[in-house]
Amino acid sequence: MHDFPSPRPVGPYLVRPATPEDVEGARSVMLDTFYREFGYGYVPAWHADVVDVRGTYLTGPRHLLLVAVHGDAPEGKVVATTGLLSRGPAHPPHPRWIAERYPSGSTAQLVRVYVRPGHRRHGLARTMVEMAADFAAAADYASLYLHTNVDVPGARPFWESVAKEIFDARSTGEHGPGFATVHYEIPLPR
Repeated sequence: MHDFPSPRPVGPYLVRPATPEDVEGARSVMLDTFYREFGYGYVPAWHADVVDVRGTYLTGPRHLLLVAVHGDAPEGKVVATTGLLSRGPAHPPHPRWIAERYPSGSTAQLVRVYVRPGHRRHGLARTMVEMAADFAAAADYASLYLHTNVDVPGARPFWESVAKEIFDARSTGEHGPGFATVHYEIPLPR
């Protein structure tokens, strides 16, 4: 067993592991991102964790959901999320060699790294990614993997500042037309 990360203040925000009281706020951040940022909305095959936030993130000892809340009050508003799951990328849609390189069980997959537009550029995503990497290392994961849509403004420069690019899948169309998927690995602290 391992400990969940301790809360970290970031300016007027508090980044901490999610509680059951944060589920609706976290779900709102995720769904708003699908509809407003990505423009394709909820896709059941990709987003089942958003329907069952509690069961996906709050019950598994090797899973984690971090939230950033604005304000000092415990009832502060959730403005950002970052999830960590004990699974590697699935083939398909991802290339088989990536699925084999990052097998489920020994791979932590970083998901749902979303910050509401009015709260960006405050270090929230960077803090949450650092906390997730610390958690993954403490939970004895061998690697921390993620894929992202680099068409989202600021995504590519951010991920290149904290991760190593593994594969640029934009030419393969692995998620279909209009998806700019790039795969990354984040170094784990040891």
